[in-house]
Amino acid sequence: MLALPSPAAPAPRRQMLVGTALVAGGVATLMGGMLALYMKFRHEALAAADGRWIPKGISVPLVPANVLVIALIPICLFSQWAVYSAKRNDKQHTGLALGLVALMGVAFINAQAFIWVTMKLPVNQGTYSYLFYALTGAMTALAIVGVLFSAATAFRYLGGRTTDREVVSAHALYWYAFSVVFAVLWFVVYVTK
Repeated sequence: MLALPSPAAPAPRRQMLVGTALVAGGVATLMGGMLALYMKFRHEALAAADGRWIPKGISVPLVPANVLVIALIPICLFSQWAVYSAKRNDKQHTGLALGLVALMGVAFINAQAFIWVTMKLPVNQGTYSYLFYALTGAMTALAIVGVLFSAATAFRYLGGRTTDREVVSAHALYWYAFSVVFAVLWFVVYVTK
């Protein structure tokens, strides 16, 4: 009796990577819509009689805002370093890179909190304050999710699943998408005001 050969191994499904890409697309759509509303209301406020968008007495601190966008460069570099190290089965460097990504993510959250405290903008002071806190709060929430994603990725990879490198690649994709979305928000909210 002859036996049939075993079938080929199934192709990888890449569920984590595809899921992260879908979430990144959804986040980009959400933030794009919120930024469109921000620009619409800013245009209407500047076209009005008094021509003010930012309330009197409120100044946006640009140094910590620039720190926010500069912090994205090492976040992207370290997340790519994690992917590079994971592909070479280098647990120590993968863990170090993921830890540095999480640390820079916490620094990002800290800089945003510093901006909120420094501005002393009341939440209920009109359209500007509503949209400012909605946009920056959403990005801060996404940064918190990114830090938690870094922790989960490190726990999973360093816990022994070194053959599953897809989670490290999905982690890097999340931070790349986060960086692009925040760069647009930074330009619209902090630079052009």
